[in-house]
Amino acid sequence: MHHQWLLLAACFWVIFMFMVASKFITLTFKDPDAYSARQEFLFLTAMPDAGRSLGEKRFPEELKPTGKMASGSRLVQPLVYVQRLELIRNVCGEEALRNLSHTAVSRFVLDRIFVCDKHKILFCQTPKVGNTQWKKVLIVLNGAFPSIEEIPENVVHDHEKNGLPRLSSFSDAEIQKRLKTYFKFFIVRDPFERLISAFKDKFVHNPRFEPWYRHEIAPGIIRKYRRNRTETRGIQFEDFVRYLGDPNHRWLDLQFGDHIIHWVTYVELCAPCEIKYSVIGHHETLEDDAPYILREAGIDHLVSYPTIPPGITVYNRTKVERYFLGVSKRDIRRLYARFEGDFRLFGYQKPDFLLN
Repeated sequence: MHHQWLLLAACFWVIFMFMVASKFITLTFKDPDAYSARQEFLFLTAMPDAGRSLGEKRFPEELKPTGKMASGSRLVQPLVYVQRLELIRNVCGEEALRNLSHTAVSRFVLDRIFVCDKHKILFCQTPKVGNTQWKKVLIVLNGAFPSIEEIPENVVHDHEKNGLPRLSSFSDAEIQKRLKTYFKFFIVRDPFERLISAFKDKFVHNPRFEPWYRHEIAPGIIRKYRRNRTETRGIQFEDFVRYLGDPNHRWLDLQFGDHIIHWVTYVELCAPCEIKYSVIGHHETLEDDAPYILREAGIDHLVSYPTIPPGITVYNRTKVERYFLGVSKRDIRRLYARFEGDFRLFGYQKPDFLLN
C-alpha cells in the first residue's frame, strides 16, 4: 500500500512538471520577436514615423532582411531613407531656421496633397520635380483609367476629370485621420535647379500653352524688378530671381494666386515639419526612389512608375552656372536666404560656387 502511494505521488509529480514545462514553452513561442523588439525600440525612437503603425518593424542595419517580410508587411527602409527623415527632424528642431522650415498646415498646403483612399496614400505635389508622372500613378490607382499609357495628357492636370481628390476636400476630422494613418510622400530636387526648370517651363517654352504666365505674371515681375527700364525683352531669369529673393515678394504672390506653386519652397507646399511623411524621394535618385516608394506603399504589383529617360534626373551644375551667370551676387544671396530651409531640410549642398 505504501508503495502504491509513492507511485501515485510520483505520477502526479511527473504530470505537474510536464504542465509547467508546457506553459514555459507556450510563453516562449508567443513572443518570438522578444529580442528583436528590444533592438527595434531604440531604432523606432530614433526615427519615428507617424504614417506607420507601431506594429511595423524597423531593424538595425545588420538585422535587416533582404526581401519581403512575412505576412505581407512592407520592406524595411534602407538607411538612406531613414537618414532623410532623420535630417528633416533635426533641421525642424533648429530654432534659428524656424521661419524657413515651419509653416501652418493651411488650405494652401492641403490643396497640394492628393488622396488615394483605396490604397491609403497621400502625395504632396511639388511642381517641376516629375509630379506629372506621380499623378498618373495615382489616377490609375484610383480607377479613373486602367493604365498610365491610356491617360490623355490634357486630363492629368484637369482636376475635374482626373479623379484625384485633394485633401482639402475632406472634413477636418477626415483630414486628420488620413494624415495620421496614410502612407505619405513627396519628391524634391536641388532647389535652384527646380527654379530654373520652372522658369523654362512657364516663361520660355510653356508647352501646355498657359498664356497667363507670359501675358500676366511676367509683366508684373518686369514692372517691379527690372533694373533697366529701357530693356524691352521679355522676362529674364535675373528678373525672376530678383522677384523670388525679395523679402516683400508676397504682395505679388497674392496677385498671382495658385500659379506660384511652381516656384514657392517645399516648406510652403508640403509642411514637412508639421506633417510626418513616410518617405521623401529625391529627383536625382528617382531610378531607385520610385520603385522603392511603390513597394513601401504596397502598390508595386499594381502599377509601375513610367520609364525615366536616361540622364534626365542628373544634377546639371553647368546649366545652373549658366543661368545664374548674369545674376548679381547680392540677388543670389537673397534667393538662397529664402530657400535655405529647402537646402538644409533635404540635404542639398549650399551652392557656394554661386554665392562667393
